[in-house]
Amino acid sequence: MNPMDQIKISKATVNIGVGESGEKLTRALTLLENFTEQKPVKTFSKVTNPEFGIRKRQPIACKVTLRGEKADRVIKMVLDGINNKIKPTQFDAQGNLSFGIREHIDIPGMRYNPDIGIFGMNISVTFEKPGYRIAKRKIQNKKIPQKHKITPEQTMKFMEDNFNVNYVDEIIETY
Repeated sequence: MNPMDQIKISKATVNIGVGESGEKLTRALTLLENFTEQKPVKTFSKVTNPEFGIRKRQPIACKVTLRGEKADRVIKMVLDGINNKIKPTQFDAQGNLSFGIREHIDIPGMRYNPDIGIFGMNISVTFEKPGYRIAKRKIQNKKIPQKHKITPEQTMKFMEDNFNVNYVDEIIETY
C-alpha cells in the first residue's frame, strides 16, 4: 500500500458544554483534566441569548485537544463506554467522526465523584493522510487534490481495523 494513502488520527477534541459559567464549569474543567491528563481551555459564547441567561463572551464550556497516543487512549476508552457502536451518519463528508456520551461514568475506569457530578461529553475525531500539511503551511499553500481527500468509507474501515467499531443503524440505550 502507498504510504501516502495511510490514514492517521490528526487530533481528537473532547468538549463538555455546560451552558453557564461558575461552579458547574469549574467542575467540568476538573473532570476533563482528570480524564485526559491535559489542561482544558474554556470556550466562550458567541451571542447573547436571554432565554438561556447567556451573555456574549461568557465562558459556557470547556474542551481539550489531544494528539498522538493520548488521543488513541481517550478514543478507545470512550468507545468502550458506548460498546464500540457508532452510526454511519456520525461521519461527515470529509471522513471526520463526531459522537457523544451521555454520562462520563459510562466510561470504564471512571468513577462517580459527588464533588464533580455527572457530565456528558462530545468527541470529535479528525483524520488526515500524509501531505495534508500543504493546505496549512504559510508559504506556497495549496489545496488537497480530490483523489487524496479522505472519504467516510475509508475512515469507517480505519475505525473497524484499529478500534473494533461496529456500525449500527440505531443505537438503543440501555439503562
